[in-house]
Amino acid sequence: MRSVSGIGRVAALGAVIAAVALVAIVLFGGGKSAYSVKATFVNAAQLVNGNEIRVDGVAVGTVKDIAITDNGQAEITFEVSEKYAPLRQGTKAIVKQTSLSGIANRYIDLQMPDGTAPPIADGGSIGIDNTQTAVDLDELFNLFDPVARVAVQDFVRGSAESLRGQGQAGNRAIAYLNPALSTTSRLFNELTKDTPLLERFLIDSAKLVTTLEERHDDLAGVVGNLNTTTRALGNERAALAESINRLPGFMRRANTTFVNLRAALDDVDPLVDASKPVARELGPFLTQARGLANDAVPTVRDLSRTVRRPGRDNDLINLTNSFPPLARVALDDRRVNGATRRGAFPESEQALRESAPVIAFARPYTNDFLGWFDDFSTTGAYVDALGGVARGQIKLNENVQLFENGTPSPAAEPGPVKQDIFRPCPGSGDLAAPDGSNVYSGEDADRLACEPGQTPGDVP
Repeated sequence: MRSVSGIGRVAALGAVIAAVALVAIVLFGGGKSAYSVKATFVNAAQLVNGNEIRVDGVAVGTVKDIAITDNGQAEITFEVSEKYAPLRQGTKAIVKQTSLSGIANRYIDLQMPDGTAPPIADGGSIGIDNTQTAVDLDELFNLFDPVARVAVQDFVRGSAESLRGQGQAGNRAIAYLNPALSTTSRLFNELTKDTPLLERFLIDSAKLVTTLEERHDDLAGVVGNLNTTTRALGNERAALAESINRLPGFMRRANTTFVNLRAALDDVDPLVDASKPVARELGPFLTQARGLANDAVPTVRDLSRTVRRPGRDNDLINLTNSFPPLARVALDDRRVNGATRRGAFPESEQALRESAPVIAFARPYTNDFLGWFDDFSTTGAYVDALGGVARGQIKLNENVQLFENGTPSPAAEPGPVKQDIFRPCPGSGDLAAPDGSNVYSGEDADRLACEPGQTPGDVP
């Protein structure tokens, strides 16, 4: 009995040891270790070991360790279940609150990137650029001094009074608030997508604001002039409305014009190509013109003072304003030296009407007049071995002509001399034009007081 009981005790002890080893293997080894990641935050945001890790509101892991880095930031180590492992690079970790009450009511919300991003190795890290901590109300209130806190309290009480009894209106406003917030979120995501570009934009904006502040007086003048312009536009509401009504038609015509202009620009290309050599030659001229422009600055400045200078009756504009209006001089009757004088335009109109018969009478003599100028404009000078020589001759072609079969001909024998040519018609010394425009008879001859038959040649 003792022998059996001893063996039994040894067997029982061995079974206990085996069970303990099995439990140790299950708990501390023998299985695959959980997937863990380290995330760096600005601060721990009241996280504690055991806080949940969530994805889209579903718990996928827990916080395992919280440590402080060498530069004073919080390093949170958390594990994620095998279903969601491994995480992808670009994963964002955000500390959020489960409710407004409590201290340890925090969790880490993971926002996953697309599935093509490289994975984060087991034990890897999420940088501080992809983490965000929760902001507590205490941190916000600590920014205010006692006076500001009282002002905030008054603001909250006043807001409560203004919202009392406006629940339905507030609900309708909230219904429209969600799209606005969603759009604003997308807007800020686009703004922060390219951080260096946003930083350059902010720096350039600061430089612009500084420059505008330095030109405060000029900017005030611009705003004042803009106010005056806006007021003037407001006073012309009817004309502005009419202009707006005509704008669509104008834009359609402008569109057609621009479309046609495209073909015109293609036609202008050869001109531009041909102008390039000329443009190169203009370089030295423009260089000299630049010096002329610099020297002309004082002259233009003095001319500007001459044309317009602050004060009364001391510049060219004031002088021109003292002149009588052109319309009054041109159209209105006025008294001059006790007599009534009509305007310049009525007087000119009457003079032109009265001169029309004179001009009509003189018009047929145009050929004779211009022929006289042509004959006496030059001497026929030429140069030979003796030097410059000018020859002259007298032609009596009004009385002597050579005719052959009734037609003037230089090769014919001299004909009879025509006499008593005292009233020739205009152009009678020339041959008759094919259309007969220089042959006058009947009423035209009576009006010109000429005799059609008194011609040196045989002009029909």
